[in-house]
This record gives sequence, structure tokens and C-alpha cells, in this order.
Amino acid sequence: MMAEQSEIQLKNSRISLNTLEKRLETQQSDYKNAAEQLEKINAEIAKAENSIAAEKNSRETLRKKREQLSEKLSQYKINDMEVRKDIQLAEGEIRSLENTINSIDNENNRTASQIRINQQTISDKEAKILEIKQSLEKIKTDSEHFSSETDIYRSRQKEHELQRDKINSDIRSLGDTKQSLAKELARLEERRNTVLKENDSIIAGIWENYELTRSEAESIAEPVENMIKYQQKLNDIKNKIRSLGNINADAVDEYAEVSERYNFMSEQIKDVETSKKELEKLIENLTADMCRIFSECFEDINKNFQNIFRELFGGGNAELILTEPENVLESGIEIIVAPPGKVIKNLISLSGGEQSFIAIALYFAILKIRPAPFCILDEIDAALDDVNVSKYASYLKNFTDSTQFITVTHRRGTMEAANVLYGVTMQENGVSKLLRLDNTDFEANTQV
Repeated sequence: MMAEQSEIQLKNSRISLNTLEKRLETQQSDYKNAAEQLEKINAEIAKAENSIAAEKNSRETLRKKREQLSEKLSQYKINDMEVRKDIQLAEGEIRSLENTINSIDNENNRTASQIRINQQTISDKEAKILEIKQSLEKIKTDSEHFSSETDIYRSRQKEHELQRDKINSDIRSLGDTKQSLAKELARLEERRNTVLKENDSIIAGIWENYELTRSEAESIAEPVENMIKYQQKLNDIKNKIRSLGNINADAVDEYAEVSERYNFMSEQIKDVETSKKELEKLIENLTADMCRIFSECFEDINKNFQNIFRELFGGGNAELILTEPENVLESGIEIIVAPPGKVIKNLISLSGGEQSFIAIALYFAILKIRPAPFCILDEIDAALDDVNVSKYASYLKNFTDSTQFITVTHRRGTMEAANVLYGVTMQENGVSKLLRLDNTDFEANTQV
């Protein structure tokens, strides 16, 4: 804006200078004409002086004309001096404006150079941001893919568990039905055997007593003469038959139906057992995959934990150990650490700050395996001393390329390492106010 105003002033000054130069040329032309006329008049005066007597009236006229021309010439000289003075002032203003424009041009050149540098920096940052966004998209895609696969496996596992429970319930129900049918079948078999035995005993009795077969006895049977006697005998036989119980004439059909149902239930039990074996095999495969993935991640986390522990503590040893390596999914995890210059048998013997620092190292080891795009840390540095707070804050910057952190803290070292600070104050009762401070602006103001 300032450069444009200076250019406008310079343009106006140049226009004024051109106008003054034109006026000067006009004045110079008038001055030249006046000088020529004066020479002519002087010549005429000289000529007139030779003929003064004859031309007194003409001399007086010429004298007056000479005075007028002298006055006009003096006025032209005064105007010429004024014009020259205006030209000098205009040239001074032009030189001042040119100097101002030169300084503005230099400032513009420096500004343009800084703008080019900033544009290059912005381009680099944009390229880096694009790369980070692509990485985040890839990580997000992988995370969604793994999450979807995990959900699929979990849903399948739940379905298999439900099927397994249903199959087990059906198996128990079929077992109860089978047991009741087996009891009924045994009872019917016993009843059938009893009836067959009685029939055989009657036929055997006829044979033993009369040596007659059934067909022969039927062929030689005669009408009864003593009805009372045979009625009594018949009653005795009926009593004996009654004592045998009721005869089930549908026992054979019931036996066939029960046998058919028994065969059907046997096939169902075989199918259930086959499904059970398939589910057990699937569960075994899933368990093997879970053990393999857990073991691989556990080894990577253990290596990262050892390296990060040495970097944060300046040496020492640290290790994660499974309490049941043969059963990793139900195993516990022990943390074995030995800070430099100390012999530790149990984590309880460490100070609260050291325990917190070990937990931070373990968290960083896990975060290094699978970085999260966004993370909130709520006063995890509260128990650390100032030296360890500085180590924690500086090491936290190693993850800022892939993770954005929001840290809740009261420690100065963590605040100094942050890019942006937010604070909540309450100047009035019940009225909270949010304050924001960029550390870059704070450092610049401090340096100034």
C-alpha cells in the first residue's frame, strides 16, 4: 500500500515537473521574443535618435513601448526564476520519492524473497502433510480391515458357540429321549418275551400233557358238555390270563415305530458329533492364530520395551516374561527391570516416579508397534522428577509424526515441549475462560 502511494506521488510530481518544464520553455520563448523585440526597439531608438528632431513624437512612443517591454522582460525574468525554483523543488521531491521507492523496492524484494521461501516451506509442509494423510489413510484402512476381520471372527465364534450350546442341548435332549425310549423298548421287549414264553408254555403243556401240536389240538377239539365245569375251568384260565396282565396287540407296530425313531435319533447324534468335531477344529485353528499373533506382537513389544527402557533410563535392562509360555492366552505377564546401578527383585521396591517411568516406557513400546492417530495422556508425568519429565517430553516428540497428543499436565517441562498450550481460568465465580498460547509465538516474543 505504501509503495503504491509513493508511486502515485512520484507520478503526480513528474506531471507537475513536465508542466513546469513546459511553462519554462514558454517563458524562455517569450523571453527570447522580448529580447529580440528589445534589440529591434534599441535599433529603432538608435535610428530614431538620429532623427530626433523630426520624430519626437515617434521617440516618445518608442520610449514608452521600450519601458513596457522592459517591464514585461523583468516580469518574464521573475517568472523564469520562479519556474526554475519550482523545478528545483520538484526535482528534490522526485529524488526523495525515488529514494523512497528504491527503499520500498528493496523491502519488496526482501519480502518477495521471504514469500518465496515461505511458499517453498508451505509446499514442503503440504507435501509432508499429504504423505502423512496417505499414511493415516493406509493405517486407517488396515485398522478397519483388521477390525472387520476381528469382528467377523468374533461373530463366527459367537455363532459357533451358540451352535455348540444348541447342539449340546439337543444332544442332552436326545440322550434323555434315547434313555426313555430304551427303557420303554426294554419294557416292551420284556413284555413280548413274557407273552411268547406263556404261549410257548401253553403249547408245550399241550404237547407235554397230550403230545399234540396246536393245529392237531384244534382239529380234535370237541364241544363242551358240562358247561358249569368247563365254565369254572374257563374262569380259572381267565383268572390266570388276567394275572398275566393286559395284552398289547399294537406292541409290534410300536416296536417298529420306536426302532425307526431310534435310527433317526442315531443319525442326528452322528451329525451333531460331526458338527462338534468341525467346531472344535475351527476353535483350535482360531486359538492357534490368536496365540501366534499374540506371540509375535509380544516379542516386538518386548524388544521395543528393552530399547526404550535403556534410552529413557540411560542404561539398565528390562524384559517382559510370560508366566505360562505354554498357554499364552491365559498367561500372566511379569515385568523384570534393572535400572542402572540398582539390583531390583520386585517392582514394589522402586520409587513411584520410577514405576511411572517404567509404565511410560511400556506404553511407548506398545504405541511403537501400532501407532494411534490420536492420543490423550492424563497427567502420566505427575510422579516424575524434572529430569525424567524432560526425557519423557523429548521422547514423546518421536511419535508426533504419526500421532497427535493431548497431554493434561502441570509439569513445566512437558509444557515447554508442547506446540500449543490451553489453560482454563475462572476469573469470576462460575465463569470459566479458555486461554490459548502457541509456544512458537511465546518464544518469538521472549527473544524480542
